[in-house]
Amino acid sequence: MTKRRKDDMAQDQATPGDLGIEEIEDFIADDELAALRAERDELRDRFMRTLADAENSRKRAERDRREAEQYGGSKLARDMLPVYDNLTRALAVATDEQRAQASAMFEGVELTLRELRNVLTKHGVTTIAPQIGDTFDPQQHQAMFEAPVAGTKAGQIIQVMTEGFLLHDRLLRPAQVGVSSNTQG
Repeated sequence: MTKRRKDDMAQDQATPGDLGIEEIEDFIADDELAALRAERDELRDRFMRTLADAENSRKRAERDRREAEQYGGSKLARDMLPVYDNLTRALAVATDEQRAQASAMFEGVELTLRELRNVLTKHGVTTIAPQIGDTFDPQQHQAMFEAPVAGTKAGQIIQVMTEGFLLHDRLLRPAQVGVSSNTQG
């Protein structure tokens, strides 16, 4: 056998793993090569999409974890606000005579209210305490009524019924206020 004949036989018995890129291309028919390239491109595209989806899922999970950590207690905090309101009202309506007769009880209510404020603050709850004369802000206040009050401008707060609260940067409850409806200042 001639050397050329041995090379041809060796090439006929060669497998794609034994050949270089050019030889593989010669070994595989053009239409098969095109099909393999299309399949490779499709698999690469699917891989890249899956990789992007995994990264998006990781980021979403991290964001959800942070939000759960920061805002997870909002329902409990919201449920505690009426307790805060009732303690505040109890202290506000007490007369000096009542305070003198039951000083220990009022001191206990004040300590309880102070502790409740400390716990809320520790967990990121801050108060929105508008003052009479402040401008109404619909992002932080809820208008409970409007009334014309002499010496005020429209949109000024004329009464504060309850304080509002923020949980970090989110509104937990708006402050409930009365607003002036005067058209003249």
